[in-house]
Amino acid sequence: MSNNMIYGIHAIKAVLENDPARIIEVFVLKGRQDDRLLPLLNELQQIGISIQQMGRKALDDKSKGASHQGVIARVKAAKQLNETDLDELLEGQQAPLLLVLDGVTDPHNLGACLRNADAAGVTAVIVPKDRSAQVTATASKVACGAAEVMPLIRVTNLARTMRHLQEQGVWFVGTAGEATHDLYQSKLQGPLAIVMGAEGDGMRRLTKETCDELISIPMAGSVSSLNVSVATGICLFEAVRQRQVKA
Repeated sequence: MSNNMIYGIHAIKAVLENDPARIIEVFVLKGRQDDRLLPLLNELQQIGISIQQMGRKALDDKSKGASHQGVIARVKAAKQLNETDLDELLEGQQAPLLLVLDGVTDPHNLGACLRNADAAGVTAVIVPKDRSAQVTATASKVACGAAEVMPLIRVTNLARTMRHLQEQGVWFVGTAGEATHDLYQSKLQGPLAIVMGAEGDGMRRLTKETCDELISIPMAGSVSSLNVSVATGICLFEAVRQRQVKA
């Protein structure tokens, strides 16, 4: 994470369950004693984490206005994953499901995409090192804990990484408005990567050209496009549906 504060019960609980050594200290709203928060505080105390009580203004100031649910944690930065880590994650997997985000720069959208990816059972999310949002406290809060558990792989050259995975049998399906067929006409089984572009600009040219297939989401109303996190959820769960169908 580029900043060392995370907000909210879900995000802190995810770090506690997956990498408790990252938690340095916790700040909690003075007087908040409810059934949602107390179990978390008890677990933190059991492993010796310092918990400081604060008034609402002090807590709001520390969160810089972000929604914090009465609890904030200061944490060590998470390990940055790269291409080597991706190869290790995919080793031995018969039909991985990957999500590629090309040019998603809004932390809210990144957080929502990570939440979708975790819910859909995605193996890893791949993003370019440049032109991509960082996992800020805002992204972590929106992700509702998924930012702490979903492997996020930052790669130097996205098209090169895609070609490397294609050599291993991964089929890349990119989303583009000009595609000649839609999501529901595509086979989304086997080793698969779904590629989503930035809102407005879509995928970069080289990313689009490297995809094996382009699909669109059928639109019946007056709007021409969907928010990238909404479109990501639709595509991922259509893949989940297809992959659950008995052969």
